[in-house]
Amino acid sequence: MSHAQRRERLRELLAERSLDALLISNPSNRFYLSGFELHDVQFNESSGFLVITRSGKDYLLTDPRYQDAARQFWPEEGLVIYRRNFVETLKQILADSGARIGFESRSMTAEMARTLTADRPLEACNGLVEQLRLHKDAEEREALKKSFALNHAMLEWVPGILKEGMTEAELSWQIERYFREHGASELAFPSIVAFGANAALPHAVPSQRPLVPNTGVLLDVGCRVDSYCSDQTRSFWFGERESDLFARTRDLVAEAQKAVLDRMEPSLPLAALAHYAQEVFRKAGVEEHFTHGLGHGVGLDTHELPSFHIYSEGPLEPGMTVTVEPGLYYPGQCGVRLEVTVLVEENGITVL
Repeated sequence: MSHAQRRERLRELLAERSLDALLISNPSNRFYLSGFELHDVQFNESSGFLVITRSGKDYLLTDPRYQDAARQFWPEEGLVIYRRNFVETLKQILADSGARIGFESRSMTAEMARTLTADRPLEACNGLVEQLRLHKDAEEREALKKSFALNHAMLEWVPGILKEGMTEAELSWQIERYFREHGASELAFPSIVAFGANAALPHAVPSQRPLVPNTGVLLDVGCRVDSYCSDQTRSFWFGERESDLFARTRDLVAEAQKAVLDRMEPSLPLAALAHYAQEVFRKAGVEEHFTHGLGHGVGLDTHELPSFHIYSEGPLEPGMTVTVEPGLYYPGQCGVRLEVTVLVEENGITVL
């Protein structure tokens, strides 16, 4: 689906909400609708905004650093290059775009929102573009399959390079090199590489902790291919004999994951599916050691809609991509998480 087609779908949502325009400040949403992406790597810096109007007159705003890049994706008549007083330029465009203007308050600082609304009200309007992004089109699905294929290849390669004395940081760097040398543009997120007790930290940061025999290893890794992310977690044992705690924990996590995967199909409530994993842990008396949600959407962002937990609202729907990642964590001892991502199809699911 072209970016122009996506903008037309958004216009339909604007009409449903009786909005004249929507100011897009979320970088991933901007890319989804325009193809223009330059990473906003600094919290206090932006490479641009989109204004999508119900009338069809759309604008891409950016500064002179990105003018040539923007021209590759956007027609000249709708391209606005701001220099000084870009807020005043943006305010004028919004004033010319209609009476009811929505904006993405979740991706805008409070200071910017106050400035933009000083002269006229704007309506906080989050989730409209994300609603479109929930259901992946054919091109998105192909990009995701390529991203996950590379992730699988890396995870098959890793056990062969593990050796005693290798640190978490060293392994993290080897993983990043593999991704980049085999077609990824970058990491989807900083790799989580955790040995032994560090695996009890769900978002452990790779350290100088060395790998020793008879140790649990947790890898939560992802790459970006054709702009789309992969996200997978594997937990396994390095050594000849698994500890009893690791083996029991791994088997319970695998059972919880299977309980969900075996039941996943379109139209089933996300919350009800999440309860199946929760019930496995409850019956085993370890529910308190499952400290996060069951999963999340994956696409342009590593974490996007839908949220997948026992409090989720809404059902699984065709076109969604969602992780299933139960885990159990025992501080100071070990942690195990197993994660796959599934594509929801018309008649079931496909594990990516």
